[in-house]
Amino acid sequence: MNIAALVSGGVDSSVAVHLLKEQGYNPDIFYIKIGMEDEHGYIDCPAEDDMTIVQWLGRHYGLRVEMVSLHKEYWDSVVAYTIDSVRRGLTPNPDMMCNKLIKFGYFDQRWGHDYDKIATGHYATTTEIENTVYLSTSADRVKDQTYFLARMSNMQVSRSMFPIGHLPKSEVRQIAVDAKLPSATRKDSQGICFLGKVHYNDFIKRYLGEKPGKIVEFESGKVLGEHKGYWFHTIGQRKGIGLSGGPWFVVKKDIDENTIFISQGYDPETQYGTVVNLKGFNYIAAPYMLAAVEEGEVCDCLVKIRHTPEFTRGTIEKIGDIYRIRTEQKQQGIASGQFGVVYDVEGRICIGSGEII
Repeated sequence: MNIAALVSGGVDSSVAVHLLKEQGYNPDIFYIKIGMEDEHGYIDCPAEDDMTIVQWLGRHYGLRVEMVSLHKEYWDSVVAYTIDSVRRGLTPNPDMMCNKLIKFGYFDQRWGHDYDKIATGHYATTTEIENTVYLSTSADRVKDQTYFLARMSNMQVSRSMFPIGHLPKSEVRQIAVDAKLPSATRKDSQGICFLGKVHYNDFIKRYLGEKPGKIVEFESGKVLGEHKGYWFHTIGQRKGIGLSGGPWFVVKKDIDENTIFISQGYDPETQYGTVVNLKGFNYIAAPYMLAAVEEGEVCDCLVKIRHTPEFTRGTIEKIGDIYRIRTEQKQQGIASGQFGVVYDVEGRICIGSGEII
């Protein structure tokens, strides 16, 4: 079997290559350069250390290494989507778009189509049921990354391999230590890759600027302060509001008036809801649950509205073009633009996802 292994230089993708070799495969290693330098001189994640580790893996295991660039595609799709979503007052999820559009999208179109499988270091697994391949959760529920893969198509999932998905993170680290991989003690990457060491708000300011507006207490309508633009704030946010007497949470935004509404306390009722409406629902594997929901049935499911180890029990139904989730427990910070991801009642199969509206 011909395998293309996408390797970032981190411990997870390095161990994925190690395990593939142990299983008798000789994957070709690809490092995707999404180094983004635009007219403002922005450069993304520092890549020199990454590429050094990737090249070491190639030499150590006798594998072919290719550095490929998807610089323009990343800017035109993932980064542009992020800026546009923020401008519209939404909370984007660039990681989900990167997986769908870049790692399993443009890469596949340009290079991956020559291979039987594309392997990555994601914490996920695949499950075959009646000749259909489903995206399924990993052994490590804390590290599980199916939330970030939930915009993928069934074709993309069926051509994917997740060599570390059956392992807990601690064991992945130990394998790296035992194999003396240079990434063994490397810290996990955090945040949005294209920002590198640039602060998120500085990035947003560079493209959207500042626009002073009112900070209003949701319950009383009292103006409590001023912000620098609604695009710097998201629903459920607590830090960075800049007011004393808190904690304060952002509970609503009025983008036409450039106003953000906040509530006080550690557990304000205005933070919570039990109804999550989704648009553009993407079924990863159509046969699973599709017929029942499409025919108007209310189906039990588990759901996540952000990347978290915990599932929430609820139901899903289709109302017109909208898919409505009702959760048993109240959900904090339901943010438009983020994604609701739906799983089977056992929390095993990732059924699909839709954008929260």
